[in-house]
Amino acid sequence: MGNTKKVGSTGRFGSRYGVGVKKRVLSVEVKQNKLVPCPFCGFTKVKREAAGLFNCHKCNAQFTGGAYEAETLVGKSIKKMVTQRTFATDVAEITKIKESSFADIEKEVEASLGEQRIEESKQNKKKAEAKEAPARE
Repeated sequence: MGNTKKVGSTGRFGSRYGVGVKKRVLSVEVKQNKLVPCPFCGFTKVKREAAGLFNCHKCNAQFTGGAYEAETLVGKSIKKMVTQRTFATDVAEITKIKESSFADIEKEVEASLGEQRIEESKQNKKKAEAKEAPARE
């Protein structure tokens, strides 16, 4: 085929599709064919079986990840937060704040609605009396 030192596995496309597309395909293919360490046993024996599905050939563990990578950037950050346990305490504090603020807001809303309902009922009684008064005469 020719020299594929620069284009690697995308040399199979020849002169078709352009340099930019071939570079992107090459970066994806390098990611998906790379052996990565297993999160369970630690050996570098994990291979991609399908899009988002990875299998360790050492401990036979199967797990999900990104489409081309075993561990995505978002997955790494979530894993870090969970292992540091700061995430759990932050969530607990936020929920306590929300619960207390919701309770205060509910009380205020109920109080204002109660006042509005009382005023509305008074107005409705006046309207009903005004309608009945001409009928009585």
